[in-house]
Amino acid sequence: MGSLNIPNTLTILRIALIPIFITAIIYGRYSYALYLFAIAAITDVLDGLIARMKNQKTKLGTFLDPLADKFLIVTSFIVLSVYGWIPTWLAITVISRDVIVVTGWFLLHFVTGTARVEPSPLGKATIWVESLLIAFILLGINFPSLPGIPYAFFIATAAVSILSALQYMYRGLRIAHGD
Repeated sequence: MGSLNIPNTLTILRIALIPIFITAIIYGRYSYALYLFAIAAITDVLDGLIARMKNQKTKLGTFLDPLADKFLIVTSFIVLSVYGWIPTWLAITVISRDVIVVTGWFLLHFVTGTARVEPSPLGKATIWVESLLIAFILLGINFPSLPGIPYAFFIATAAVSILSALQYMYRGLRIAHGD
């Protein structure tokens, strides 16, 4: 199966939406930002679903899909932090987790010669929680009458991100040692 199939096209679309999403926030078009984030989330679900259902998994998709997630999460957390919608410490925590995961992946590739990207259930849950937080923030910006986000949600997001980073470090060390 060719690399440029429907799932990979959806992933590339998700990556292409990121600068438009950020531009919408910068120019105060918060409703557009919410719609764009929703579209990005839908393409994330659809690309994986279609790839599994139609047996269209590719090496490109295996690489691009988590990269698209990381680009969207990291840029969102940076912008939302700059605008004061999330605490800076949380943005640093989330971005640090992604830097650790990506750096670990490159180191493993260098040490072992393999480039398998296999997200763990905790890693998937982390992306889900981080995305949910972004969605709630965008909803709150667009609908100010909604209740505010409890501070516990920020703490839970940080905790899941930290646990996920620790799990990936542990898994990476085991792989590097041949376990």
